[in-house]
Amino acid sequence: MKIRTAIFVVYVAASAVGFAVLMRFILAEVRPRYVAAVRLSMQDTARLLASALAGRTPAQAAEVLGGPAGFRRRVLGPDGKTLFDSHEASAPAPYNTATRSLGARLLDEAPDRDDLDIAVTAPVRLAGDTAAQLVLSRSFRSVDAVIWAERRKLAAVAMLIAAVMVVAGWWIAAKLTDSLERLTVYAQSVRDGRPVRPPLSRAVEIAALAQAFEEMRDALEGRKHAERYTQALAHEVKAPLAAIRGAAELLDEAMPEEERRKFLANIRTESARIQQIIERLLELSSLEARKALQQTAPVEVTELLNEAAAVLAPACAAIGVTLRVQGVAATIRGERVLLREALVNLLQNAQEFSPAGGEVWIRAEAAGGRVTITVDDNGAGVPEFALPRVFERFYSLPRPGGTRKSTGLGLALAREIAHLHGGDVTLANRPEGGARAALTLPL
Repeated sequence: MKIRTAIFVVYVAASAVGFAVLMRFILAEVRPRYVAAVRLSMQDTARLLASALAGRTPAQAAEVLGGPAGFRRRVLGPDGKTLFDSHEASAPAPYNTATRSLGARLLDEAPDRDDLDIAVTAPVRLAGDTAAQLVLSRSFRSVDAVIWAERRKLAAVAMLIAAVMVVAGWWIAAKLTDSLERLTVYAQSVRDGRPVRPPLSRAVEIAALAQAFEEMRDALEGRKHAERYTQALAHEVKAPLAAIRGAAELLDEAMPEEERRKFLANIRTESARIQQIIERLLELSSLEARKALQQTAPVEVTELLNEAAAVLAPACAAIGVTLRVQGVAATIRGERVLLREALVNLLQNAQEFSPAGGEVWIRAEAAGGRVTITVDDNGAGVPEFALPRVFERFYSLPRPGGTRKSTGLGLALAREIAHLHGGDVTLANRPEGGARAALTLPL
């Protein structure tokens, strides 16, 4: 069960219990409050009628008390004999016996009151100083009908309030767990090696937890970063250094001038390779250490594609590879230099694996709030065993023609740049042959 659902269920259960107890108390109080109000009203009416009957004969009293009213009116003589009785003025209201009996047990905790009356009395002095009693009474059944009508209204309002509370409960649960969900996404991004900022939260505890995660990430990454790059640098530099050392030892011996120039060229080549590895490694290390872009600006996609193609145009022309560009009217935001470098790395990768006389295409398409830049070639493609590893640092495949491998850092650099811009890079084989690198960025 998700924590949001658990919070919501606990909230609804606790609210339901408290709301049920409160509504039972309120609904149970309707009857005694209403009966007390009716009794008070009847008492006032009895006093007014008693003052109106003072000094009148029983016949005159009957005329005064006659006419329709909501209660029964009687005049009792000194001996208790009924001098006047108006009877019930209105018929009893319809009565739902099953519902009312159940409600009485739940709310009233009292027996059925169909045959009981609410009655009040007031002393009256009739003609001849005759002491009498004015009795006003009302059937409890007619009162009960009004009580249940009011209870239904209260119940309807209570159901509306309960519905609002349920919706509010889900909103509260969502707000409480939103920070935790964003923290989970942050942890998953850290796990996947994607640059991401710790989530912000107004909750002090969540903010402190996010800060602790970020500090732990920095500490672990710093430690692993140094170890990883030290091992990688030592491994990659070992072969060029061995070649330089072997060539230098051979130069101490007497040899033809042509052989000497060959070994000197080999030393220069391997030295340049070491320099390239170190520069690329420092650049990748710098990108991985960054948590966000620094100076961003709007970048026209078509202009970016043309700039990257211009960098690789001489190398493509040297081996007879045709480079084609197809832009799109779209704008992205980011660091222009980094984006151009990412595309140059993808184009260089495609150019190096293209056969002489081949073609390389760089296209852009915008859809769904994102722009996808694809770099296609018609080379031999990527072996299936190598596809899962092409973005690993220093992993490289031999170029066509038996040339030396590259530094193996180009695709890793492109991926880091894409991640910094909120995008990603993928590499796959095309069904018609060759490989396709796809750089996806938000518009």
